[in-house]
Amino acid sequence: MIKLGCMSLSYGHAISEGRMDLFEFIDRAREMELDGIDIHTRALESDDDAYLRDVRMRCLQRGLAISYLGISNNFGKPPGEIAAEIKMVKHWIDVAARLNVPLVRIFAAWDREDTPARVTWSRMIYGISEVVDHGAARGVAVGLHNHNHGCVTRTGDDVVRILNQVDRPTFTHILDTGQYAGSPGASGSRGNPDPAYDFYGSMERSAPYAAHVRAKIYRIQSGEEEWLDYPRILGILKQVGFNGWMSVVYEGQDVEAEEIAVPKAVAYLRRLLAENGM
Repeated sequence: MIKLGCMSLSYGHAISEGRMDLFEFIDRAREMELDGIDIHTRALESDDDAYLRDVRMRCLQRGLAISYLGISNNFGKPPGEIAAEIKMVKHWIDVAARLNVPLVRIFAAWDREDTPARVTWSRMIYGISEVVDHGAARGVAVGLHNHNHGCVTRTGDDVVRILNQVDRPTFTHILDTGQYAGSPGASGSRGNPDPAYDFYGSMERSAPYAAHVRAKIYRIQSGEEEWLDYPRILGILKQVGFNGWMSVVYEGQDVEAEEIAVPKAVAYLRRLLAENGM
């Protein structure tokens, strides 16, 4: 059965504004009867052993797994900056290992006007290969997150091409339901899909490779997500036998507060998963 979790960024405003810390987020996840959580590195107040131990124990005592640690990187940076970017990702992979987290999320690369696409691509493949090998040596898998807004993982074909070119057994895919080109949330149209792209087709293309699904939620006031067709998305996942983690990633703070919206999103997805026998 699919395990349901929540990404710390779903309460990103509350955490950044000091209304909630990571420990309170963990408690909130327990209150919503989730199976686990995902943590973005920005939610960690420290990487000291004592603090990481407390985070790990808080989850253990509440019966929650940490399914992945989210790292924000860009392997398309200039040559003088790429070494530091790789070092940063390796550092957070080490933190994930110390937290006993089996997976980290990475981005690929963003295109640059001053750099040919083939150069950016080559630089990205090198960076990804470096950090995947580092993770493998520490028992941590690396998941590639699809993203739009100038990132090279705009489509499912892009993601599959990278996965095949890096070709490592511990390199996998984290599928974001709202971040493929054409999505009403990822293409700048705010609610209207871009007909120039088939973003559901991109999900179909990359879903067989996914170990984790980020269930993006944009508009849940009614109790059902309005911008993304989750019955259709679950059909795609069911078709490929997906049996990994699914985490709520709420990005509708401009219309409804996190504290109200996230529990509704959890209830909505849990109902749909039950109805689909997932």
